[in-house]
Amino acid sequence: MRDHPAPVEADPLLESARYVTSVAEGEQLQRAALGMLPEVAVVGRSNAGKSSTINVLANRRQLAHASKTPGRTQMLNFFELSQPGAGRERQPVAYLVDLPGYGFAKVDHATRARWDQLVGGYLHTRRMLAGVLLVMDARHPFKGADEELLAWLTGREDADRLRLHLLLNKSDQLTQAERAAALALAESRAEALPMPTSVQLFSALKRTGLAELRLALRSMLPA
Repeated sequence: MRDHPAPVEADPLLESARYVTSVAEGEQLQRAALGMLPEVAVVGRSNAGKSSTINVLANRRQLAHASKTPGRTQMLNFFELSQPGAGRERQPVAYLVDLPGYGFAKVDHATRARWDQLVGGYLHTRRMLAGVLLVMDARHPFKGADEELLAWLTGREDADRLRLHLLLNKSDQLTQAERAAALALAESRAEALPMPTSVQLFSALKRTGLAELRLALRSMLPA
């Protein structure tokens, strides 16, 4: 029998996501037309399923676009989340920020340096950053690039106020024993981090764990 994706329950806030702007250089962040709203960054190694995760979260097919060439898209993409306000106007309440995939090998040193400056600078210094969703392939979690990203976060002066969610994607490709082992590894790593950190198994393809993921994202945002 063929597996079908689990039904998607509506989430008006996350499904309100709409693209507003992209930033290619760190200094452009100060000039970007963005409100003073909390931001949740979505990060992950190339091919970990970050774009698919964003699309499933927002219940959209192509809100986030995945490049077939790792390392090609080198911008911060901002998506506004809003809720009903007075009258027919919607009130922006937060931004979901899609960061470029990392861990790519086929790029020159200059490109890698620009990525480090843009993404590393954003994660290490961005005042509006409220939470981070780290998407990892459940079969290969905590690679060197993942740990480098965690180092940027833990090096923040206010690291203890951030919320971090470790998402073990593609868990449908593991056996039950392998899933348990991956989850135990992530939970152990989470205990060593200075910020409140939650962990879960997930499958963007099967949409398993979506309700738990949406709750984790909402915990990073204003009530």
